[in-house]
Amino acid sequence: MGLPNARWMQVGIDSFAAAHDDTSLSVSPSERLRRLVEQIEHADQLGLDVFGVGEHHRREFLDSAPAVILGAAASRTEHIRLTSAVTVLSAADPVRLFEEFATLDLLSKGRAEMVVGRGSFIEAFPLFGLRLEDYDSLFEEKLDLLLKIRDNERVHWSGEYRSTLNGQGVYPRPLQKPLPIWVGVGCSLTVLS
Repeated sequence: MGLPNARWMQVGIDSFAAAHDDTSLSVSPSERLRRLVEQIEHADQLGLDVFGVGEHHRREFLDSAPAVILGAAASRTEHIRLTSAVTVLSAADPVRLFEEFATLDLLSKGRAEMVVGRGSFIEAFPLFGLRLEDYDSLFEEKLDLLLKIRDNERVHWSGEYRSTLNGQGVYPRPLQKPLPIWVGVGCSLTVLS
């Protein structure tokens, strides 16, 4: 027997923000991103629960900055949750990433979340000066830091791949406590509570 009014399933869409759409291969990148934000707005109007934007650093995609795209959508939507799908955490600075999604959470009035992963494409590694040999250890260390930042306004942390934090505050803080962070692994997700 289920709980009254409990929601057991959410329905959503994600996009890799391909540099073209199905209607024309000649759409400008600006027009394609404008259409993507319109699609997120339409998904909100239809009552979908979540919209995710992937992250790639390749010519054929326009989603190298998912938080920026989702921020544009936040101002045009009211209910839909806005998430990355996935953020390549191994190639990101967890402090900056948290700040971006905390800002998105404030703009969206508590509708932001992020899915972080190692990335199924490797182009981010050489682009950001990272070694593929560190694929797993980069992710583990950065996930540890990201979760510490989520759970603590002031962070004491040290690691191998990023400078030490000695009690610095990370701002802004999100509206949601805690900001939802999921780990994307292949085709499945694990929630971190």
